[in-house]
Amino acid sequence: MNSITSIFKEKRLKLTPQRIAVYKYLQSTKKHPSAEIIYKALQEDYPTMSLATVYKALKTLADVNLVEELNVGEGNFRYDSNVTAHPHIQCISCGKVEDIDNVTFSDLNIRVKEFTEYEVLTNKIYFYGICKSCKEKVVAVESN
Repeated sequence: MNSITSIFKEKRLKLTPQRIAVYKYLQSTKKHPSAEIIYKALQEDYPTMSLATVYKALKTLADVNLVEELNVGEGNFRYDSNVTAHPHIQCISCGKVEDIDNVTFSDLNIRVKEFTEYEVLTNKIYFYGICKSCKEKVVAVESN
């Protein structure tokens, strides 16, 4: 919590209970929720918080690099409180998005720089596939 407090103070932004709630929720999950999912999850504790407030909180948190916006091609964003560079994978069957841990971009960044002469500043990489549980469901249906 100290990092969010110091970042907001440094940026001269107001640290509202709603922003804190959205940030804490994202820190508590690995599921990469959309704004709508976050809104629904916080409704019980914050019944007066609107969906627009959740979107504004997410935009502010992304602007100060406390959360990452993920665009996995669904027409809306998902959010991740892990802002270190890492790839994601999405199941094309159930839509689940997961982190791919222990994969670094350093080799890829070097190769991109060699081939393009660009200085790589940032990157986002998404993989798409079928998760283990969806694959097991397909196998179970096929074996019946």
